[in-house]
Amino acid sequence: MATTYLKTATPRPAVENKDIRDIVTIMLSNIAREGEEAVRNYAQKLDGWSGPIVLSDSARKAACDRVPDSLKDDIRFAHANIRRFAEAQKATMGECEVEVMPGLIAGQKNIPVSSAGCYVPGGRYSHIASALMTVTTAKVAGVPHITAVSPTRPDTGIPDAIVFAMDLCGADLILNLGGVQGIAAMAGGLFGGKPADILVGPGNSYVAEAKRMLFGSVGIDMFAGPTDSLVVADHTASPDTVAMDLVSQAEHGADSPVWLITTDRALAEGVLSRVASLIDALPEPNATAARIAWEERAEVILCDSREEAAEVSDRYAPEHLQVQAENLDWWLNRLTAYGSLFLGKDTTVAFGDKTSGPNHVLPTSGAARYTGGLSVHKFTKTVTWQRCTPDAAHELALRTARISRVEGMEGHARAAEIRLNT
Repeated sequence: MATTYLKTATPRPAVENKDIRDIVTIMLSNIAREGEEAVRNYAQKLDGWSGPIVLSDSARKAACDRVPDSLKDDIRFAHANIRRFAEAQKATMGECEVEVMPGLIAGQKNIPVSSAGCYVPGGRYSHIASALMTVTTAKVAGVPHITAVSPTRPDTGIPDAIVFAMDLCGADLILNLGGVQGIAAMAGGLFGGKPADILVGPGNSYVAEAKRMLFGSVGIDMFAGPTDSLVVADHTASPDTVAMDLVSQAEHGADSPVWLITTDRALAEGVLSRVASLIDALPEPNATAARIAWEERAEVILCDSREEAAEVSDRYAPEHLQVQAENLDWWLNRLTAYGSLFLGKDTTVAFGDKTSGPNHVLPTSGAARYTGGLSVHKFTKTVTWQRCTPDAAHELALRTARISRVEGMEGHARAAEIRLNT
């Protein structure tokens, strides 16, 4: 088999993340020491926000009232799809009970975490969909308390549409906070919140680093890098559609890789000839972000066969994987490494990013080799329990004591043997 690169990515420079780590370390330390006052100072300094941190019920209602009815309908449409899919996921989570041996009963239970913190990115784009994806999924999982935060706009706070989405999905507390300070506030249960058991949602490199540093004292959804997308296509695909799908994902940011794997040279060349004009037609700053991503991070790979294409795709383990090719069931059964899979020309990653239902918080940077995306499972602890009768305890005690002494753990042996006398 031969793999030909018709376009290669520029190697990423070996960037030292020490500066980001140092900044986040200092911020988290200051917030741990000074609490809410430090958070307020960072909100003022970094986001220009000096208004209330807690979004009051009246402010929440006013924001929702300002959202046009047509946009509310669109958000409700997306919320319904996301909720239905999360409910279907939850229905697959079974509890069990089994008699492992006579008199020994063991089982498992699924228990939602007590509190979740949902981060909704702001910055260049207002990520309405991230509010839907994170808060809805936590709610369906049965999390009793959900705090949501999002970066503020100077003098206006969180964009109204994001507030409406958070409210619709069931956020118990909304904080006018972004960045490291938003993450730390949720982790610490500041401003009347409950300390988060898990922090979820995408964010910039500072948010990702804050989550990484806090991991252990709290859970997180995943370690996230720049979003990435891969399209696998054959001779049946449309160059216009494939090119537009790649450009739409490059729009995420200058460091977001997009890849095309194809078994058809004519398709590859058609895509290569169309991308520049599609990028030029985007508004700014989208066009600049997509142009840099395409020039520096994109790759176009020509493969001899669909099997080779599948092997290459699995090596990339993309966050988003689109297949525009014949025999979609073959690809569904063959592909093994991706965050979310989009099958057929009528399906696009943009649907998954916004409205179709499966979660868009997904593993990046090849992490799809070993983990999936955000789901009700991430908000749920699968725990085990056991009980046994005196007869079962007798058998277990004898064998546990012998194994324990071989291991040199005398205390374990005696804890087992005391059950022989009860």
